[in-house]
Amino acid sequence: MLIAQISDTHILAPESEHPAAGRRADNLRRCVADINRQRPDAVIFTGDTVQHGHPDEYAQLRALLAPLEAPLYVIPGNRDDNGALRAAFGEQAYLPKNGGFLHYTIEDHALRLVAIDSTAPGERKGVFCQARQAWLDAVLGSAAERPTLLFIHHPPFDIDDHYIGGYRRPEEAQALAAVVGRHPQVARLTCGHVHCPTERPWAGTVATTMPSVAVDVRKGVDETEAREQPIYLLHRLSDEGSLVSQARRIDS
Repeated sequence: MLIAQISDTHILAPESEHPAAGRRADNLRRCVADINRQRPDAVIFTGDTVQHGHPDEYAQLRALLAPLEAPLYVIPGNRDDNGALRAAFGEQAYLPKNGGFLHYTIEDHALRLVAIDSTAPGERKGVFCQARQAWLDAVLGSAAERPTLLFIHHPPFDIDDHYIGGYRRPEEAQALAAVVGRHPQVARLTCGHVHCPTERPWAGTVATTMPSVAVDVRKGVDETEAREQPIYLLHRLSDEGSLVSQARRIDS
């Protein structure tokens, strides 16, 4: 199974006067075209899809994503508005139609996909409250034998001096690690938010973050080599059940 991951596109409305509006749209457009060439089984989108959470930004986002051929699964980031995102992707059966959280499970693939909503209105940092803890523990406990990929916007760990104390309360990040640590079928946690690439052992599994698709806000990538190259991730499930992740730079 092959999964593509995109994140932190920060799309702006077409009429925006922001100098990066056209560049960000082109970055996503090029990623979509290259993802189609790779023919993944699914695409996960780990939040900050748009810049301000406005309906006109989501309309632009939908137009840019329309050529995507693989099933797309979206979660919010702190820049997203859950109501507007829900409205923009309302035809997608996987998205909860009501309730405060946009998290869900996808059972259609060899690798189980579990999407975690780490956002709260007006909160830039990650949130993993007791209700979310109970939900994730129950979801993972219901399919203990199935290899599982978790995806979330906020990484629940520090990254050097670039990202420290990324959750509203430290105990919530610790609770996420505790829940995942109880479920050894979790093959990976993959995140967005920090705009830079990392990979590390975490909670008995492996955690990754990825560069932002929007190159103007990207960090941790040698810009002399890849100043205009959008980057996304590919996660490949081997026949033995291991998951290998690699960054893909788009040259054209």
